[in-house]
Amino acid sequence: MTRLVEWDRRGKYVYRKRDLAKVFHESGNNLDQTVKRLALKGVLIRAAQGVYIFAYSSRIGGTTIEDVAMALRRGDHIFESLESALSQWGAISQIPVGRITLMTTGGKGTFHTPYGVVEFTHTRAAPAEIRANTLERPGHPLPIATEAYALDNLRRTRRNLDMVVEEGSHA
Repeated sequence: MTRLVEWDRRGKYVYRKRDLAKVFHESGNNLDQTVKRLALKGVLIRAAQGVYIFAYSSRIGGTTIEDVAMALRRGDHIFESLESALSQWGAISQIPVGRITLMTTGGKGTFHTPYGVVEFTHTRAAPAEIRANTLERPGHPLPIATEAYALDNLRRTRRNLDMVVEEGSHA
């Protein structure tokens, strides 16, 4: 656990299994047994397949779901969009509870985690287009789509267009 505390002090509390191999300098069956033992003791929380959280981290909070999403799609471009972003912009009438909708250059998928549901929708957008249409947010690891871009994404994916408040007045 000492190594996890050290890594937590450096800002790392969400791990892929391959990260834990580096933390513990283990691999194969030894790593599997260490992860299993730490999970049984409550030191590690299994957030999703292959993704673990250091249970004693002071960083666990409202953006943990975003950190889990980043671990699930490491190396891909990810940003909050669709219903989650439009709710924050006030462009849809409902607020997604316990769910975050994200666009990714990686694979689509839905993951049920102890921190909420992470829903990925694939985008073919180029990194330059994504950067030009998203905003960084203090205290959030993931950028958010601009209101217009989130609405474009919603239209492109043909999702929940009936939720848009006064369609056309927000884009």
